[in-house]
Amino acid sequence: MTFRRGVRLALDLGQARIGVAACDPDAILAHPVRTVRAGGGKFGPDDPALDELLEIVEEYQPREVVIGLATSLSGQDGPAARRIRQRARRFAAAVAEDGITVRLVDERFTTTSAARQLQQAGRRSHQQRSVIDQAAAVAILEHALETERRTGEPPGEPVEP
Repeated sequence: MTFRRGVRLALDLGQARIGVAACDPDAILAHPVRTVRAGGGKFGPDDPALDELLEIVEEYQPREVVIGLATSLSGQDGPAARRIRQRARRFAAAVAEDGITVRLVDERFTTTSAARQLQQAGRRSHQQRSVIDQAAAVAILEHALETERRTGEPPGEPVEP
């Protein structure tokens, strides 16, 4: 099994905020980057959230971006997953000319897990809002990297622009 080297970004696409995480070129350590105000954006023309994400992509030059897909407990797509798929396609179209792959990965329980970890670290709920989306993005990226290490295959499913 071969593990692909290269920086990856992860996005936790919420309707109000988007958590962003990255990893080092050896894909050993995932770390929070920032939280982007989503404003309910659909990644259309003149969307400030999309513009900010594209700036982050330009800064980090990732080989791929993984986006958490909020499926139901049964693994089916609900309304949130359908919105994420639509936004992921628009994002993939925006980064396609740079040769960046976009993949959807299962994100069930990442926000809940991130909130629990922050609470155990002594962060109160009002303090968590500013970092919970970043922590969820870190969890998404760690899950994606571990999946690739274990299987030797890229994680999740590719997003076609």
